[in-house]
Amino acid sequence: MKIFIDTANLDRIREVNSWGILDGVTTNPTLVAKENTNFEALVKEICHIVDGPISAEVMSVKAPDMVAEARKLAKLHHNVVIKVPMTEEGVKATKVLASEDIKVNMTLVFSAAQALLAAKAGARYISPFVGRLDDVGQDGMKLIAEIMNILDNYDMDAEVIVASVRDPIHVVEAARLGAHIATVPYDVLKKMFAHPLTDIGIKRFQDDWAKVPKK
Repeated sequence: MKIFIDTANLDRIREVNSWGILDGVTTNPTLVAKENTNFEALVKEICHIVDGPISAEVMSVKAPDMVAEARKLAKLHHNVVIKVPMTEEGVKATKVLASEDIKVNMTLVFSAAQALLAAKAGARYISPFVGRLDDVGQDGMKLIAEIMNILDNYDMDAEVIVASVRDPIHVVEAARLGAHIATVPYDVLKKMFAHPLTDIGIKRFQDDWAKVPKK
């Protein structure tokens, strides 16, 4: 499974990229706003750091405007993927962009029906938000299973990006279900390293090594 980081913070992107496990980056308007910098310049810098898909979201609500905005963003770098919201206008825009070989990440997906429409329209990536579904009492990972089943039934090319990830369990379950990608916040990525038995083991080895004669 590919791992993306869900952030627009350059320092965190550089750090996670240095681990050697990073395959791409997703951003959204909320994450970009936190950085208080020019959006296009930020996207270019992220593309310079990470050689992989970099999602940048359009803010227009009508299909023609989405397409125009997406074309401009796509010119920033060949790795830019356009995030388009799951609406009727978004699906219309996706169909046009896909015909022009501009990769689309259909975002704000909360049902298998929406995912099916996104795949039919030619979205390269589909982003179901599992954490937000969990927040309202639904099973986010059940949705991932449904979407993966549908894509497999018809051999569709779209890749599923498990989004709104809240903890390492979401990442593990996504991998168990065969999801193509999980886009993970920095704090959750850090938690994936942690296990108390690992810490105990390192401490024990260090203590024992200190007892070994050095001459």
